Amino acid sequence: MNAPSPSPFEKIGILGSGTMGAGIAQLCLQASLKAYLYDLHAPLLTKAKAEIDDGLKIAVAKKKLAADQLPTALANLSMHTELVALADCDLIIEAVPENLELKSKLFRELDGLCKPETVLASNTSSLSITALGGATQRPAQVAGLHFFNPAPMMKLVEVVCGMRTSEQTIARLTAFATALGKTPVTAKDTPGFIVNRVARPFYGEALKILGEAASNPVMVRTIDAVMREAGGFKMGPFQLMDLIGIDVNLAVTQSVWQAYFQVSRYRPHPIQQRMVSAGLLGRKTGEGFYTYES
Repeated sequence: MNAPSPSPFEKIGILGSGTMGAGIAQLCLQASLKAYLYDLHAPLLTKAKAEIDDGLKIAVAKKKLAADQLPTALANLSMHTELVALADCDLIIEAVPENLELKSKLFRELDGLCKPETVLASNTSSLSITALGGATQRPAQVAGLHFFNPAPMMKLVEVVCGMRTSEQTIARLTAFATALGKTPVTAKDTPGFIVNRVARPFYGEALKILGEAASNPVMVRTIDAVMREAGGFKMGPFQLMDLIGIDVNLAVTQSVWQAYFQVSRYRPHPIQQRMVSAGLLGRKTGEGFYTYES
């Protein structure tokens, strides 16, 4: 294992114990940092703890974490249902659902709770970092830190600069992402940033073709196969939507579409909305464009 770069932060608070929050917490633990995982619901924290434990054991098996470091990594995780427990953190990464009102409310609360020097980062994939910074009295210390799913595996991290984010904040977050073994790229605060703006046609065109084929399941497999075998993608668009969560993908698409004043190329497709209404969200519900065993 290569020696990791030093992290400019030691105590990391993570808001939200879903797939992304748990994955980010695992990365912090692998980098010998303290992770404070917050969620309103204790059962979700218990579930996340089991996922993190399993993820760390896999990291040991893949030699991403030394076996003798595992006990310390496990001990560096704490779980909380009270936001005040994160008040002493050096960096807080918000990973709650894609809702600007919810995220802004949390940022206002954190601004009043945390140390003056604490950096507040959002894992949002499309919402305005400038707006989140505007909800606080420390906009220079607010930025985007967008990991991709699954966070322990995907190398890319978007470091997003709001209109009032300081260069120092961007530099520190870039160093932090590097310390986690990631490849950080700096992005402007535009709708969808880099990846999700570029990726909209990847999903949108596939959904249009599927819609014209009357949602034929054979077409789902055909499109995915073409994109893998001829396009060189590791996963087809429907496989990827199932992995991300069809509800999450729809929310991002709606956000980008609205932010670009409903430009047609970013328009959501009715197939996504019907599947979300039916509770067919992909891997996390056992069924989406494909069916999965539990």
